[in-house]
Amino acid sequence: MKLTIEDFQEGQVLLIDKPLNWTSFQAVNKLKYTLINKVGLPKKFKIGHAGTLDPLASGLLLVCTGKFTKRISELQGQAKEYTGTITVGGTTPSYDLETEINETFPIEHISNELIHETVKQFLGEIDQRPPIFSALKKDGIRLYEHARAGEEVEIPTRKTVIHEFEITRIALPEIDFRVVCSKGTYIRSLAFDFGKELHSGAHLSALRRTKIGDYKVEDGYDLEAFVDYFSEDKA
Repeated sequence: MKLTIEDFQEGQVLLIDKPLNWTSFQAVNKLKYTLINKVGLPKKFKIGHAGTLDPLASGLLLVCTGKFTKRISELQGQAKEYTGTITVGGTTPSYDLETEINETFPIEHISNELIHETVKQFLGEIDQRPPIFSALKKDGIRLYEHARAGEEVEIPTRKTVIHEFEITRIALPEIDFRVVCSKGTYIRSLAFDFGKELHSGAHLSALRRTKIGDYKVEDGYDLEAFVDYFSEDKA
């Protein structure tokens, strides 16, 4: 990792493997602190990420520095690949494990054939309703703030594109998958809607972002290893 102060200022796209339970904001702040205090970059150097990853998701976070921050919009628009697990038989208000199961459903009727047939309904352009527990704004207020206040709000659907949707393991109540999708797709909503189409209920129980465009998580840096490297004065 032979990157200099000049390299970071000129511009880099850093491939970071974000760990579970970190927000994207926390990950960028950790990198910024390290680059300022261990590498010697000025406090006002530019750094930002190209696409939020939920705290309960791990995987690829693209972090741009210097002049490459101008590429953030371009990078955000690229297709993304995820792997994860949908758990059927119960829904949660957040559509994932951030909140507790609030309703349970039968799963005895769910067969492998039904699962594979249902996948076909989600390929191509679909209408998707974002989760109430999201950072989108309604009337100037984040949706998750409405949710935590117990307020009901009408959330309009939006168009998104599912390029690929592959089932990789079935061990009910768990269904593992791989998805390639367009910008703005909520995999939590996909899991929730998938459960409904199975005539049951479901929530997202695991998620990992594996690709953004041609960038792959296996080519990325572990966040802690990146920080430790520069903390050992090897820059």
